[in-house]
Amino acid sequence: MPGIADEKPPVPVLESGAQGGQPVSADAVAKALGPALADPRLGPKVTSVVLDLATGEKLYDKGGDTPATPASTIKLSTAAAALVARGSEYRIETKAVAGAQPGEVVIVGGGDVTLSVDGTGAYPGAGKLSDLANQVKTALAGQAPTKVTVDASLFPGSPTAPGWDPHDVGGFVNKVVALATDGGRVDPKLLYEGGPRQPDPAMSAGTAFAKLLGVPATAVAPGKAAAGAQEYGKVLSPTIGRLVEIALVRSDNVLAEALARQAALGRGKPASFEGAMTGIQEAIGGLGLTPPTGQLDGSGMSAKDQVTAGYLASLYVRAAKPDHPELRYLFTGVPVAGYTGGLDDRYPPTADGAGAVRAKTGTLTGVDALAGVVTTKGGRALVFVVICDASPGLDSARPAIDKAAGQLAKL
Repeated sequence: MPGIADEKPPVPVLESGAQGGQPVSADAVAKALGPALADPRLGPKVTSVVLDLATGEKLYDKGGDTPATPASTIKLSTAAAALVARGSEYRIETKAVAGAQPGEVVIVGGGDVTLSVDGTGAYPGAGKLSDLANQVKTALAGQAPTKVTVDASLFPGSPTAPGWDPHDVGGFVNKVVALATDGGRVDPKLLYEGGPRQPDPAMSAGTAFAKLLGVPATAVAPGKAAAGAQEYGKVLSPTIGRLVEIALVRSDNVLAEALARQAALGRGKPASFEGAMTGIQEAIGGLGLTPPTGQLDGSGMSAKDQVTAGYLASLYVRAAKPDHPELRYLFTGVPVAGYTGGLDDRYPPTADGAGAVRAKTGTLTGVDALAGVVTTKGGRALVFVVICDASPGLDSARPAIDKAAGQLAKL
């Protein structure tokens, strides 16, 4: 096995759009990528686009305007919209306010699903319910709380999206709610996205909060805070920029859906699935790009999502321009081939593309996709997107897609 000295270190990625490296011709890309994408392991439907990151020049197009099921690569769209709508430094609030009755405390979910009970949860830097409980105790000045009301009303409508496989709910994804701890995981230290998840994440969070206040679980109930209720305290999530990085590198479906709701709220829309998609479309349209009208959820778990490879590629070219620096998280958040996230074990250290491919993965039954940036051997940054949504199987499609990206790295 190769030693550390034999590994290829991750290479820099252009984030400013400045010219760099040796330009690559369309002919060179076609010769490198064409045969790779003809691999039968990818299935009968393959769409792909390659763009020069700095100039936006189209270097390769194989059905790039044909809608396809993107799986988790759609998280790039969700991330961009949340960053634009909220800004990269925005933090989500979880508040505790006075209830209608003496001793009643209302915990109000603001959409932060990364909350930790005591700081030992699934998300680094998460707001802690223990801190919120201590603030409440101080505000009550010795009065013992007797009841906890859980207000998760910020997210209206259906908690699941069209096209979700019911078998995935409670595992790879969960009901989308405005209050949860550790992404609704039953075991906060189990980061595997397959679950299991809490069946009622908001009430589970409320019960954990009540325990910290010394309130029994029997005195916890759903409800709604009164307008203008006295605030006892609040805790904040990590920044939107940091949440985007976590969602992309882990392919965290629950967190991606929460970010989609922030895109809605940032655009003044209801934080429902419909409002989230409207918020995403408006935010993306505001960047001068064609809105993703075929996007139906924030995570890509919907088999009914339909976007084009060209759309996903355009997000990167737009992100490389200097007027929206918050979009740099599309570069810093995605997995690095052979090093992090969903690409950590897909590229051996000496493989073509190791350290040079930085991309969001996408996987559903019959779907395999990769979208990101590859730095060529000549130092040029290329945007590439490959979507196979009639894939015969992961064991064959993934190596073929990875090989295709590696061919670009050799240019």
